[in-house]
Amino acid sequence: MLTQEAKEELIRQQYRVVGEHSAVKICGWTKNMLRGRGGCYKLKFYGIMSHQCLQMSTSLSCANRCMFCWRGYKAPVSKEWKWGVDDPAMILDGSLAAQESLLTGFGGHDEVHTAMHDQSKEVKHVALSLTGEPIIYPRINELLALFDKRGISTFMVTNAQYAEQIKNLAPVTQLYLSLDAPNKKLLKKVDVPLFTDYWERLNKSLEYLAEKQQRTCIRLTAIKGVNMIEPENYAALIRKGSPDFIEIKSYMHVGASRKFLGQENMPLHEEIIAFTKEILEHLPDYELVSEHIPSRVVMVVKKKYKKAGEWFTWIDFPKYKKLSLAGKPFTTDDYLRETPKNSLGISGKKTPTKEESIEQRKQQKARQLKLVKKAKGITVDESTQELDFYNEELDDEGC
Repeated sequence: MLTQEAKEELIRQQYRVVGEHSAVKICGWTKNMLRGRGGCYKLKFYGIMSHQCLQMSTSLSCANRCMFCWRGYKAPVSKEWKWGVDDPAMILDGSLAAQESLLTGFGGHDEVHTAMHDQSKEVKHVALSLTGEPIIYPRINELLALFDKRGISTFMVTNAQYAEQIKNLAPVTQLYLSLDAPNKKLLKKVDVPLFTDYWERLNKSLEYLAEKQQRTCIRLTAIKGVNMIEPENYAALIRKGSPDFIEIKSYMHVGASRKFLGQENMPLHEEIIAFTKEILEHLPDYELVSEHIPSRVVMVVKKKYKKAGEWFTWIDFPKYKKLSLAGKPFTTDDYLRETPKNSLGISGKKTPTKEESIEQRKQQKARQLKLVKKAKGITVDESTQELDFYNEELDDEGC
């Protein structure tokens, strides 16, 4: 799938290629968590432990060339699978080994929480979203089954161009579908698809998403000056997909996307909030529930997940493992967990200015060292609802 030149470029960018078509890279939030700077928005929204999350993909190839993607020009693009098919067990074992190898250098560092580094060696979650289109790997359902057996939750992102694969996909803990534009013309501009029937494929994918019985999420990557328009049309597409959750997230000015977009195309967090509210005017069954300011992202949830006045957006991961291995039908409602109070609400805070960010980093350094020193040897107890150690004010990356 990759030329030698492309592989070398990925290695320079701290990727590790597994087999012929898979890859692993340590997420910035995994590093943050180990340094005591807080976890990613998936921790706040759903209860994922960021330091125990594997970021990988089963296919470095994609059928889109999205303007906001960080992939370099050497990344392969294709409508169909044209390569050999690696064994699922090899991909799993190779990915776990690559993750551990990449994290080895964190051990013993003064800034790193010792107990959390030890815990990071036990992967509990996988984000199948690193790059490319993971759903087109021909043996993806076999790999998902192996993750289930290991007790590793699965979060998969698809670009909505492979409807039949969505229809036939085995249960995943949470399935994401990217929705990058509210109309056909703009989708072609933003996603630069290889398929000529890209709009029909998107709509069919939304129909199949609505039939899924496990957790689903539609993600909108908001690009200022490009696709933050027609909230009513976004809402119509969302209704078709009927997701449990919606994430509306700012485009980030990183990687190859800098050739096509500027920093001015990154919406401020307050602009994400405003645009979300415009969309929600057309979605009476949903509510804005939480935010993660460093990532400029919000979580919108179906109102049915508010039970007796309490929100249930977190995941009961042990329960999911049992359900996935039982061989019987199950639904999203079967593995819900109540969301901690300090993970809820919209603060009204804005994206910090450059000067404010510099001052926050100075304060962060002092707090970070104090927290890590205090926490040395303490095991993080994810069974509690305490998120004090993962205070999002300590986060400094917006990836």
